[in-house]
Amino acid sequence: MKNTYRQQIAMRLTGVTALIILLVFAIIYVVVRVTVVSSIDRELQLETDKHKSQIFIVDGEIRFSHKDEWQEQEHSQIQLNPIFIEIVDASGESMDRSPNLRENHLDFFPQKAGSGEAWTHRTGARELRQMQIPLMNGAEKEGYLLVAKSFEDIRTLLNNLRNVLLLLYPGILISVFLVMRYHADKSIEPIRSIIKKTNLITQSNLNERIPLIKPNDEIGQLSSSINSLLNRLESALKREKQFTSDASHELRTPLAVLRGTLEVLIRKPRSQEEYVEKIQTSLQSIDRMTAITDQLLALARADVGKLHEVEECELMAFCEEFVSEKSQQTGREIELAYELGMPIFVKTNEKALRLILNNLLGNALKYSEAESPVILKVSKPESGVKIEVIDQGVGVAEENLERIFDPFFREKEDNSEGKQGTGLGLAIVKKISDELGLNIQVFSRKNEGSTFSIGFPAEFQS
Repeated sequence: MKNTYRQQIAMRLTGVTALIILLVFAIIYVVVRVTVVSSIDRELQLETDKHKSQIFIVDGEIRFSHKDEWQEQEHSQIQLNPIFIEIVDASGESMDRSPNLRENHLDFFPQKAGSGEAWTHRTGARELRQMQIPLMNGAEKEGYLLVAKSFEDIRTLLNNLRNVLLLLYPGILISVFLVMRYHADKSIEPIRSIIKKTNLITQSNLNERIPLIKPNDEIGQLSSSINSLLNRLESALKREKQFTSDASHELRTPLAVLRGTLEVLIRKPRSQEEYVEKIQTSLQSIDRMTAITDQLLALARADVGKLHEVEECELMAFCEEFVSEKSQQTGREIELAYELGMPIFVKTNEKALRLILNNLLGNALKYSEAESPVILKVSKPESGVKIEVIDQGVGVAEENLERIFDPFFREKEDNSEGKQGTGLGLAIVKKISDELGLNIQVFSRKNEGSTFSIGFPAEFQS
């Protein structure tokens, strides 16, 4: 049988309610029992207090200060709640008893002699509540006064109360369960609406959203969370479609060049110079596809979060070494500027940081003139540590600043000028920066240059 969430809620609430009701019933039973037993004990205590000063045992004989007390109706007749009295000697032998006992005797309990407490026991077929006190003759204990009262009516009352509570208990639980299930059904009705709505949302209508009926309660928060998830999913799918389209386009171009070149070569015999020229063209297409593949692999690695391993890095020495290597590779002079007179230690992934700076400096060198300065600047503002890559190149149009970190995005002017590139460098920089928890910003003006800033939060310093 399918156990629905509605039934689970109802069963949990019913279970808690069952424990509470059981506790209440137990308290009721205990309170009633203690009350009625205390009432009997008070009557027995009053009876013993009344007679202990009137009965004496002298030389083995009973003496009464008021003999007419034994002729009272309560002791001579069997009433609804009679009091039974018996006098025994020190060894427990009966000396006298109230007429309502007739041929019966009360039981003497030596171990309870003089305790002053009442207890319940059975005498034959009758259940009694009994108390016994010693009878003194000076300092000598000559006998005991046994006082008892029938406990059968009280036992019947307690049994009836117990049976009524036991009969009421399952009925109350069934009623509580039905009420709880009804209210649980009403409570999860908004969840059913959410389920129904989300089941209708597919890839073709991913722009649909769940309506917010009560935005401030938990159901409203759940709807908001699902809507936020749908927003992220829709955005991710759009980026994936655009990425797939751009990647296909970028790979199709060098493949087409490579195919066309090879087809030209096999049409007719060529001179050695023509073969060399066509092969070089093919190798350039292969190099372009290799670069695109490497960049896509770097982007994929950043996507799956393989860059979380961090280590302590001395930033000044790292930047000096990197600038020296980059200058030797490109033959361009890169200026290293810093506003600090002491080492800076940060926690980061050196390979990832090297990839970020390699892409940023590569773009700065590519889109600026050979004699134009490119600066790598390290500073330490109040918010943390910052690395800036500054150039005076072609810059980026203001309307394109929000798109420059999209995969395969390149300004039309860049494509028309024949600048070699895949359009993945800045996308990789953005992805890796996000993975490392770095803050990346860009300031740029067309034909005036660009400044890319990588910020390390204060907690990244060591």
